[in-house]
Amino acid sequence: MADVTFLSQAEPVDEYGRALYAVSRSILRAHFDELSQADLEDLNSDRVEVTFRQLAKLARLHRDKGLRGDGFEWAVHEAIVGGEPRVTDLVSEALRKVSPRAFADLDRPTSLMFGHERARHLGFTEAVVNNASGDAVLLPDGSGRPLAFGSWVPIAARGIAAEPQLRERIKKVWKTDLFLSSTEKARFAAATIKSNWHQLEDGNGLRVAIVPQALDLPAGYQRWNSLHLIALPDPDGFMGLFNDAYEAVAEAILTVGRHDRAPYYYKPSAKAQKIQAQLEKYGKVKVVDILDALNEAAQQNLITVDRKLMSVEAPTWLNINEKRTPIIAPRPAFEKLD
Repeated sequence: MADVTFLSQAEPVDEYGRALYAVSRSILRAHFDELSQADLEDLNSDRVEVTFRQLAKLARLHRDKGLRGDGFEWAVHEAIVGGEPRVTDLVSEALRKVSPRAFADLDRPTSLMFGHERARHLGFTEAVVNNASGDAVLLPDGSGRPLAFGSWVPIAARGIAAEPQLRERIKKVWKTDLFLSSTEKARFAAATIKSNWHQLEDGNGLRVAIVPQALDLPAGYQRWNSLHLIALPDPDGFMGLFNDAYEAVAEAILTVGRHDRAPYYYKPSAKAQKIQAQLEKYGKVKVVDILDALNEAAQQNLITVDRKLMSVEAPTWLNINEKRTPIIAPRPAFEKLD
């Protein structure tokens, strides 16, 4: 597989404005990720050529469609990759509980995006495996030797159909959303991500759960059935940030896509409304260009450049088939909010 340039934060985002841009990027990326092949055929466009206006017309914002959950999954993943302490501190605590020996010297956690539904995309599973170390292992339930990561992840990528072929100690690992590890990427714990903790399911092989705080679930670390459960703080912690960014992107999609506004949407904060207003100006701009601009706004030059198989474990189809009639549109750039 071809290498691409991977941009990552050199230090955690500590300003609310930059953090809003980072989470908005994750949410927009989740919507972009959800475009199916049928959607692209309807648009008569390659994925990398899809404009924000085209995406907005196809985006599904209603709560029963699950895109809020997908945006939450992307945001948690990129918060871990970017070293956001409101997330990484709790993830580190949970990993040390999962395996005190394996993660005794954990400096900061890392994340590999999985989700078996993504495995249908060309090269995605191979990228997940190749981004782990060569002798990486998966930490299963119970006692005994860990299992080879590269041997079992491709099987789990087949989804529920793979369950009969999975070892008893990892029967449910196909439900994994993120594989969590240290920076060495030598030992991995499977994590499930839900935007509503009442929808959680445990099972052999799943070790960690990450959810938002709720009225009946306090923030912080606790055990839930067989899972090490992390509830992200709301509204002053990560969940407040996520909700604000989600509403900014949703409002822009509603406007650009000319959707009816559902009664349960609430207005984003003043800073988030600035992101909304800027997004609304870029209806004719390619989504990949907007994502790049949001990344620049979030990083504010606090980035490192590395060579990897793909950016934040995104599937390779995000950067292929760039042969379509060009669209004249402004170059997106986002102003600093702080």
